[in-house]
Amino acid sequence: MWINFLWALIPILWLIISLGIIGMSASRACTIGLIITIADAVLMFKQPLINTLSGALEGIIMGIWPIMYVILAALFVYQITTEPGSMQTIETLLSSITTDKRILVLIIAWGFGGFLESIAGFGTAVAICAGILISLGLEPIQASVICLVANSTATAFGAIGLPVLTLAEVTNLNEVQLGFIVTLQLVILVILVPFILVILTGKSVKALKGIVFITLMSGVGMAIPQVIIAKFTGAELPALVGSLFSILITVWLTKRKTGAVEEVENESISEIIKACSPFILVFVLLASSLCPPVNNFLTSVTTHLHVYLGKNPNDLPINWLSSPGTLILLAGLIGGKIQGLSFNKMFKILVNVLKTIGMTTVTVCAIVGLAKVMVYAGMTNALALALVSLLGPAYPLFAPLIGALGTFLTGSATSANVLFGNLQYSAAQSLGVSKYWIVASNMTGATAGMLSPQNIAVATGAINKEGLEGKILKETVKWGSLYLLITCVFLYLVGLFAKLV
Repeated sequence: MWINFLWALIPILWLIISLGIIGMSASRACTIGLIITIADAVLMFKQPLINTLSGALEGIIMGIWPIMYVILAALFVYQITTEPGSMQTIETLLSSITTDKRILVLIIAWGFGGFLESIAGFGTAVAICAGILISLGLEPIQASVICLVANSTATAFGAIGLPVLTLAEVTNLNEVQLGFIVTLQLVILVILVPFILVILTGKSVKALKGIVFITLMSGVGMAIPQVIIAKFTGAELPALVGSLFSILITVWLTKRKTGAVEEVENESISEIIKACSPFILVFVLLASSLCPPVNNFLTSVTTHLHVYLGKNPNDLPINWLSSPGTLILLAGLIGGKIQGLSFNKMFKILVNVLKTIGMTTVTVCAIVGLAKVMVYAGMTNALALALVSLLGPAYPLFAPLIGALGTFLTGSATSANVLFGNLQYSAAQSLGVSKYWIVASNMTGATAGMLSPQNIAVATGAINKEGLEGKILKETVKWGSLYLLITCVFLYLVGLFAKLV
């Protein structure tokens, strides 16, 4: 077991060294990592070459659809809004609320980003919000780190609750109860993350001066609705409702603190709606998945692929109409027409965006391919089993790290739950502790997506800074480590107090 553990650790060590220490570009590091993983799977884990290559191909296809497709669509919407000058109108609107960048980060990266994550997922929140923050004057690297940290807790209920619903299905646990436990575990993080965002914005703890209460309520305003909604409705809506409440409370407290809000000069209501139309349409079209008849129609147009040639292949659905990428792209096209852009002009914008994400595409496809090879060869299972054996009774303290490992490898909280959900369930059974608490810990740990090379690649693609992934990783590792430390200690202590572990 320990020999397999060491061999399975090689791809992860390579990514850490190449990105975090050597500073190699992510596209090169992840491509080499994929080659190393393929060789490792064939030579050390005795995985047939054809199975290994087909597993890598499945990952590459997943990297393109839906991940890069969503990123392309999100950047297209941003450029559609920037081209006719509408982003300037949006900036003016936001400035009418406040010119304080700290509060704008809470509204955009935390509130609006949580909203985008709740209805779309797949990096949409990072791609769109980073661009908006840069337009408001933040440095590109700073904006990407802020959005990566902000896009954490909401991922548990991203894409209309998909990660929690998947975890419940994998472990055969009640989805409502599991979702409720996840919101309880996330409470401390939901309250603390806004403080981290303010510190990142002001580059100092002193940045909290004067807005501590607003920052606190920005987190509390998201945490409490999430718990209530999860308790009574399930996993589909907690992040969506919580993010909207957070935005409203933050804006209301800001207006109350500053007094009368400045009028938006030279901008009529119709012009503001026109400028915001792409983002309004993103909300309307993505929220269509909440309407069963519409959702059933959209999901009916799906192609199912079986790429992996080994045993127990995954079903790889290509959701042509229901994909967030398709709906966001459609929102951009309609919004562009509302703003007076021709289809020819929008096509040129789309082509230009496509040209800018070449290296990001290579990175994402390589890292997802790497993750798939590790899963099919049994490498991820070898890592997890060794950790369970090593930790013994102390396992509940480190259970969230298993979920974080899954997100690090795949860039997806949903995939992390598929990978390790049953492992957590089995560990809880063998230790005689609460299955719901330990399984939910996997989901909570998996929200540390700021540590994933795939998500960092999304961020660099969004700000057109390919090649700086290592620099961003160094920043996110500091906050991601703190995030996981708080997670592990908090869940373990609460579990002991409640006699769950």
